[in-house]
Amino acid sequence: MSRRRREAPSDRPSEESSDPDSAVRAILLRRLSSAPRTRHELREDLNRRGADPDASERVLDRFEEVGLVDDVAFTRLWVESRHRSKALARPVLRRELQQRGVDADTIEQALEDIDDEGEFHRAMSFAEGKARLRSGEELPAAVNRLAGQLARKGYSPMVCFTAARDVLATKVEQRQDDVVDEMFTGDVVDDLAAQQESMWGHCPLQDIDEL
Repeated sequence: MSRRRREAPSDRPSEESSDPDSAVRAILLRRLSSAPRTRHELREDLNRRGADPDASERVLDRFEEVGLVDDVAFTRLWVESRHRSKALARPVLRRELQQRGVDADTIEQALEDIDDEGEFHRAMSFAEGKARLRSGEELPAAVNRLAGQLARKGYSPMVCFTAARDVLATKVEQRQDDVVDEMFTGDVVDDLAAQQESMWGHCPLQDIDEL
């Protein structure tokens, strides 16, 4: 006895559906339940699923009216989140949003929340978290390596090398200070031990008992 193979559920609208708007609405609600998306992303998804184009535009318009689709809010949230959590600079953020179909004016308005000073501070913070001096590595090589990590985040060459140089220079100074502190502490302990040994060595036993 053969068993019919159970087909996986699909978001593709049924050809027999008499209400294309309802089919589009169901697809959009499922898509938006997992994460916010731009209007362009949702339209592209509907096209791939074979949704009626006119119904797609009608429902997308309605979703925009009630705030379920909001490219302005999406863009501001994207910029704030990706800049803070991923340390992405404005050029990379701009490119990501362009790929999601956000219009240029909306992108630039959101990027205005990040100024040059704020972007430099974020680059410094990222560099401080990533700065490493590998064993036997020369400082210029370490600077180039760290600057490369910053460049992949979208920072300008000047910001990349300034942040990398300053952070690594501070680490080198701290390392040198630690070495000096260790050497100084060791010398002091040795001096005190020598003085103590000299003092006890010249002190009679009866004098020691009296101390």
